[in-house]
Amino acid sequence: MKNIVIIGSSGGNLFNLGGAKPVQLLEEILKQAHAAGLNVKNIQFIAAKESMDTAKSNTAAGIYGYKENAVLPLFEASLKEVNHEAAKLDQMIADSIRNGEVDGIIAMSADTKAVNKETLAAAIESKLPIVGTGGTSMAAMTSMGANVISSSGTTGSTSRTRAISFISSLCKHWNIKFNPIIGSYEKAQQTNAAPWKNINIRGIMVSSLPGFIAMALILAVSQIPALKGLTDIFDLMINALPVMLAVIAAKQVSELDEVSIIAGVIAGVLSVQGGIIGGIIGGIAAGILVQFFFRKCIEWKFPITTVNIVSGGLSGLIAGLIVYYLIGPVALQAGNLIKEIIEQTVAFNPILAGVLAGVLIWPAILGGVYHAAILPIVLLEMEKTGNSFLGAVDMVGLVMVAAGINLANIIAPRDRGESAVAAPGFLINMGFGTFVESAYPFMFSNKIVFGGALVSAGIGGALVGLFNVRGTAYVPSFTAPFLSNNITGFIIAMAVPLIVAFLITLAANKLPAKKKAAKKSEDEVAV
Repeated sequence: MKNIVIIGSSGGNLFNLGGAKPVQLLEEILKQAHAAGLNVKNIQFIAAKESMDTAKSNTAAGIYGYKENAVLPLFEASLKEVNHEAAKLDQMIADSIRNGEVDGIIAMSADTKAVNKETLAAAIESKLPIVGTGGTSMAAMTSMGANVISSSGTTGSTSRTRAISFISSLCKHWNIKFNPIIGSYEKAQQTNAAPWKNINIRGIMVSSLPGFIAMALILAVSQIPALKGLTDIFDLMINALPVMLAVIAAKQVSELDEVSIIAGVIAGVLSVQGGIIGGIIGGIAAGILVQFFFRKCIEWKFPITTVNIVSGGLSGLIAGLIVYYLIGPVALQAGNLIKEIIEQTVAFNPILAGVLAGVLIWPAILGGVYHAAILPIVLLEMEKTGNSFLGAVDMVGLVMVAAGINLANIIAPRDRGESAVAAPGFLINMGFGTFVESAYPFMFSNKIVFGGALVSAGIGGALVGLFNVRGTAYVPSFTAPFLSNNITGFIIAMAVPLIVAFLITLAANKLPAKKKAAKKSEDEVAV
C-alpha cells in the first residue's frame, strides 16, 4: 500500500472553490484515496476564514490534520500563530519522508517558502511524485526541482473533480487500478458502473415538483386584475420547465455536482422546444455524457480545469443539439398526445372519468404506480395550463380523504393512542397538501375505513368532473382553490370527500365500542 500526505492551504481562488470548507474538501480526497487502496499518512492543511489573497496575520485560521481516521482541527488561532504551529507539523512530515514512510504528496496552494518548505525539500531529495493545484505554488515547486507529475489551476474545478484528478494521476504513476467514486458521500457510485443505472424518472419528476407549484402560484396571482401582467412571467416559467428538468436529470445521472449542473443547463436550454419530455431526455443524455467525457479526460491527463470545461460544456452541447434537431419535435408531440388523451377522456364523460380516477388513485399510490405514472401526467398537464385534472383528483381523492380519516381519529379514536398518531397527519394534510400515507394505519386496520376511502375519493373525483375543475395538490389546502380554474367548484369538491371520509371513519370507530358494550350486556344477562 502506498502512503501519501496532503499539504497546503485554503488558498486564494481555491477558497471560493472548496477551500472554505476544509473538512469536506479533505474528506473527498480521503474517499478517493481509499477507493484506490492508498493510505493517507498525514495531513497538514491551513484553512483561513477568508481568501489568502486578502488574509492578514490576524485573520482567524486553523490547522487541519488526520487523526483516528478522521479529518480534525488541530489548532485554531490567528493566521500568524497557526503558521508558527504548522511549521512543527511540516518538520514532522519531512522527517517521515526521509524515513521512507511516504510515497507521494498532494499539494493544494502550498507555501513553498514557509510552512511547507521542509516537506517539499524532503520530497525533492526523495524524488517523490507530487500532484496538486495552485498555479503559483506548483510552478515554484517545479522550478525547485520537485517531481511534479500533474498540476493544474483551480478555476472551474470542484472538491470532487480535484480529488479524482489527484488520485488518478498518482495511480497512473504507480500503475494502480483506480475506479473513482463520483457519487455522494452517503451513496457512493463508481465510474465503472453504468451511469444509466442512475436514471430514475420518478425521482426527476418528484424533485421538479416545486418548480411546477411555483408556476401554478404565478398563474393564480395573474388572475387578479391588477396583476394581469404576470401572465408573461407564467409563459416564461413554462419555457423554463424543460431547463429545470434537464438540470435535475443531469445531476442525478452523473452525480458530478456543478459540472453536471452546467451540462444540464446547456442541454435544457436547447431542449425547450421539446417540452418537459425533451428536457428530461436532454438532461439524461447530458448526465451520461458528462461521466463519459470526465472519465476520458482524466485518462488523457487533461488539467482539471479543462476536464470540467470539456465534460460540462461539451456534454450539454451535444445532448442539447441532439434533442433540438432530432428528439425535440417527437418529444413535444408525445407530450401533447398524452395531454390530448386526458382531455378527450374527460370531455367524453367528465363525471365518470372523475369517479374512475378517484377510485383508482388510492390503489395506484398503494401499488407504487402514482409517482411513476400519475405524477408525470399531472406535470404534463400543468406544463400546458398551470393546473391539472388529475392534480385536482389528487387533492380531493387522496389529501382530503386522508384528512377526513385523520380528523375522525382525532375526535373519536378507537384507542387513545391513535389520536396522537392522527393529529400530525391531519395538520400536514391540511397545511401542506401531502402525506396521505398518514391514513394508511387506519385504512389497513379497518376494512370499512379502507372502503370509505375509496367511496369518498370516487365522490370527490365525480365532483371534479362535474365542476370541470383543474387544480393541484402539494399546496396548503386553503390556497388550493385559488390555484384552480374553478374556485367554488374546487372548494365543494374538496369539502365533500373530507366530510364523507370523516363520517365513515367515525362510524367505523364506534362499531367496536358498540359491539363491546353489547357483549358486556350479554355477559351480565348470562350471569
